[in-house]
Amino acid sequence: MPSRTPDFWRSDAVSPWPTILQPLAKLYELGNRLNRQTTTPQDIGRPVISVGNLVAGGAGKTPTAIALADILHRLGLHPQIVSRGYGGRLAGPVRVDPARHSATDVGDEALLLNAAAPTWIGRDRPAAARAAVAAGAGCIIADDAHQTYALARRLSLLVVDGGYGFGNGRLLPAGPLREPVQDGLARCDAVVLIGKPTVPLLPFGSKPVFRAELEANPADAVRLRGRRVLAFAGIGRPEKFFASLQQIGVEIASTKTFPDHAPYSEDTVMRLVEQAHALHAIPVTTAKDQMRLPKAARAMVDVLRVSLVFADPAAVEQFLKSRLTRV
Repeated sequence: MPSRTPDFWRSDAVSPWPTILQPLAKLYELGNRLNRQTTTPQDIGRPVISVGNLVAGGAGKTPTAIALADILHRLGLHPQIVSRGYGGRLAGPVRVDPARHSATDVGDEALLLNAAAPTWIGRDRPAAARAAVAAGAGCIIADDAHQTYALARRLSLLVVDGGYGFGNGRLLPAGPLREPVQDGLARCDAVVLIGKPTVPLLPFGSKPVFRAELEANPADAVRLRGRRVLAFAGIGRPEKFFASLQQIGVEIASTKTFPDHAPYSEDTVMRLVEQAHALHAIPVTTAKDQMRLPKAARAMVDVLRVSLVFADPAAVEQFLKSRLTRV
C-alpha cells in the first residue's frame, strides 16, 4: 500500500493509472476471493464485533472502535480489543502496555485503542482473541477485521467516510477498495457513516446506518482556536486533519505530510519545531502521530484529538445490546 492515498484513487479522471493498473486489481480480487473461500473462521467462545472498512486509508475505524468500547463498557460486556498491530515489530499475541511498548513495538493505533479497553496485538488474530478471552474479555472488538476471515464474528460493522466513500470504485492498486463494494456490504450487519456524504455512495439496502461525526476534543479546540500553526500528519488522508483544524478556527501557516505510520526521528521533530518558529506558529499533529513522536520531543508539539460521536447513541446501544446478549 502507498504511504498515502494517491489522488487517482479518488477519480479516474485525474490519471491514466487506474486503467493501467486494472489487470493487477483483477489479480488482487481473485486472491482475496480465494483467501475467503479457503479460510475456516475460528470461534473463540465470545462474541466478536468486527470493525472494518472497504478502502485502504483512514476511514475512521480507530475512533469507531474506541466509541464502541465505551458503549460496551456501559453495557457491562467487558470488551477487549484485538488489533493486528500494523506498523509494529512484535508478532504477538501480546497485551499492549504503554509503560513498556512504543509505536515501534505495537503500532500507533494499538496504543490509542488501549486507552479505551485492554488491547492485544497479533498477526494471528484468532490467537490474540483467545489470549484476550483467557484474560477475562467478555467480548472482542476486532479492529480492521472486515477482511480477516479466520476470526468468526457475531457482528460486523462497516465504517464509511461520507467525504470519500469508495473512491473511484476500483480495487487495489487501481483504486482504494480492498474488495468489491457489494461483497463487503453483503457481509456486514450495519454501516457507520461518518460525516455528511459529499460523494456518490452505493445504496446500503436494508442495512442499519448509524450516522456519526468526528468531533474535536473541546479542551484542545479552546486551546488551539485562533492560534497560528504548522500542521503535520502521517496518516492515510492528512487533509481530514487539516480540515478539522480549520473547523475549530485555527490559522494554518503551513502543512507537512509524512508517510502513514512512519516513525518520527528527533531530528525531524526539531526541524518541524524550527520551521514553525520561523513562521511564528506552533507545531500541531494528530493523536495518532503523537504516538510515533520520540517521548523526549512530545512536549514540543501540540495535539488535536478527535472522537467519534454518534447522532443517535441510544439506537447504537440498543442495536449492540440486542445482537450481543442473545443466546
